[in-house]
Amino acid sequence: MSAVLHAHPESGPALGIDAAKRRRVLSEAGQRGRWWRFAAILIITGIVLVPIMVTVLLAFTPGPNSTATGLTFENLGNVFSKTLAATWLKNSLVTTLSTVVVSVAVAAPAGYVLSRGRSKAVSGYSLLLFVMQSLPIITSVVPLFILFAGMGLVDNLLGLTIIYVGSTMTVATWMMAAYFDSIPISLEEASWIDGCSVFGSFTKVVLRNSLPGVLSTAIFAFLLAWNDYLVAIVFLRSNEIFTLPMGVQSFFQQNATDWTSVMALAVVMMLPPVIVFATLNKYFSVGGIGGSLAGR
Repeated sequence: MSAVLHAHPESGPALGIDAAKRRRVLSEAGQRGRWWRFAAILIITGIVLVPIMVTVLLAFTPGPNSTATGLTFENLGNVFSKTLAATWLKNSLVTTLSTVVVSVAVAAPAGYVLSRGRSKAVSGYSLLLFVMQSLPIITSVVPLFILFAGMGLVDNLLGLTIIYVGSTMTVATWMMAAYFDSIPISLEEASWIDGCSVFGSFTKVVLRNSLPGVLSTAIFAFLLAWNDYLVAIVFLRSNEIFTLPMGVQSFFQQNATDWTSVMALAVVMMLPPVIVFATLNKYFSVGGIGGSLAGR
């Protein structure tokens, strides 16, 4: 018995040392794993960015007939002075911003109904949206072209914007409904008790706590309208009505040997999405919901 009693005091520190050693080994292994993951992400990011870096570098490289040396803004100046790049940029901004505003304005209340509604009509509408979302846009381009030709909306920015809004609406509504599901209905019930109407609670409580969802929906609509080429090439004919994707394609056909000017126009097309992401990135946070539930 005494031998057993003497063994316990010695085993305590030994077990403590072994546990500390295991924790240290696991910590070092975790650090090595994080570094490997970081290195892999860094390599993949570098590979993905290679085409973009080449595009930017060529855009600021002197052209074949240029007398400039080193990096220069000459190509950008030539693109805006000798082509309709400014008009194409304005057309893209008009159609894209109109699509974003209308899509968010319609998808927000529609998503709220899908999130809070529990009737068969709402479920059927939700299923219809899912079916429409699964259909590719190419299946409706020809019927829409025939319909819009009779209404005078072909080769028209208004007709193009209507198509963008329609093709964006289903996904935008689903995105807003998914985010509204994360907002507890108890917040709205509290506002109702305080005398707020349903519409008032939607605008003052739900939307105020849905900024990340609204921005995600807006960015989705922005990218769909800004990058579209398939619909634009079917519905646009006049050079003055072209959006930037159409303008880049037509400019490339006419200047296939002048890669620096083509890349300069490509940089002009890349800048707005980069600016949008850089500006709105800090607003992607769910802090508003967390703050609302702090006293719960």
